[in-house]
Amino acid sequence: MFWNRSKFAELDPAQVQSLLHRGDVHLVDVREPHEHAAESIEGAVCMPMSRFDPKALPQDPRTVVLHCLSGSRSALAASLCLRAGIAVQNMKGGIAAWKAHGLPTRRRGAA
Repeated sequence: MFWNRSKFAELDPAQVQSLLHRGDVHLVDVREPHEHAAESIEGAVCMPMSRFDPKALPQDPRTVVLHCLSGSRSALAASLCLRAGIAVQNMKGGIAAWKAHGLPTRRRGAA
């Protein structure tokens, strides 16, 4: 295994939604651009894992939360951030868990 989840905080989708609602978070989607374009969480920015650079993350007081489809790629990205000395959090279960909690997504071509 390439990462140790015990070294970074993980938030559940409800916690992330609360942070988004208050404007206290940068939500970063590490899925590839075609995945993000097909379906995304409102307010999430795409920084694909294939080109992920921890130093390119926003640098302000808001919390940076990473997510992907299931939480695995974002956990790897969080590990890279820790190695670079950058504090981030991971959304447990990714966008799949977000949807399982009944939270909304934007879909390409959706009415």
